[in-house]
Amino acid sequence: MGHKVHPYGFRLGVSRTWNAKWYAGKGYAALLQEDIAIRQLITRRLANASVSGVEVERGINHVTVTIHTAKPGIVIGKGGQNVEALRQQIGRLTTRKVKLEIKEIRQPELDAILVAANIAQQLSRRIAFKKAMKQAVQRTMKAGAKGVKVNVAGRLGGSEMARREWEKEGRVPLGTLRADISYGQVLARTTYGAIGVKVWIYRGDIMPERQAPREAAAAAGGA
Repeated sequence: MGHKVHPYGFRLGVSRTWNAKWYAGKGYAALLQEDIAIRQLITRRLANASVSGVEVERGINHVTVTIHTAKPGIVIGKGGQNVEALRQQIGRLTTRKVKLEIKEIRQPELDAILVAANIAQQLSRRIAFKKAMKQAVQRTMKAGAKGVKVNVAGRLGGSEMARREWEKEGRVPLGTLRADISYGQVLARTTYGAIGVKVWIYRGDIMPERQAPREAAAAAGGA
C-alpha cells in the first residue's frame, strides 16, 4: 500500500508554517467553522482573481486575513471598493475586528494551485488534456522551477473508462524535508464528469538557519 502524505503537512514546522495561526481552548469548534466560512466566502467572491491561499491569524479581539493572489488589482478594486466590501462581508461572519492584507504572487507559474486551476479551466473548455498538461509543465520549467509533476484523473477526453495520466519534468524530491514543494489540487467540472488535477512543483531547497559555530559553542558553554 502507498503511504501518501500531504506535502505541506509533512513539512510543517520544518520548511513551512500553518495557514491558520491561532490557539483556542473550549471555543475551538466555533472558531474552526468561522475559519471555513471565511475561506469559502473568499473563494466564492474572488473566483476570478487567481487566489492561491488564505491565511487566518487571530489575536484577542481581531482577525487578520491575508489573501495571496496573482491579480491584486481585481481584489482591491477601483479606489479600494472591492476590498472594503469584502472586509465588511467577512466582518459579518465574526464578532472580532477584521483586518485584510493582500499579498501579490509575483510568479504564478511557480504556484501549484494556480497552475492546477489553469489546467482545470482548460479542461472545462474542452482543450485536449495532453496539450494543457504539456504547456503548463513547459511554462513552469521556463519560470525557473527545478521540477514539476502533473496528474489528471477522470473521464479524460470524455472516454467511458476513467483513467489517470501523468506529465513530469525535472526532479520532485517529495521525501526531502528541506525541499520547497508547492502542491495544488483542483477539481475541473466538465460536461462528462469531474476531473481531478494535482500539481507538484519543486522550487529549490530551503536551508535551515544555523547558528555560527562560535555562537553555538558560547550558548553551550553558558548552559
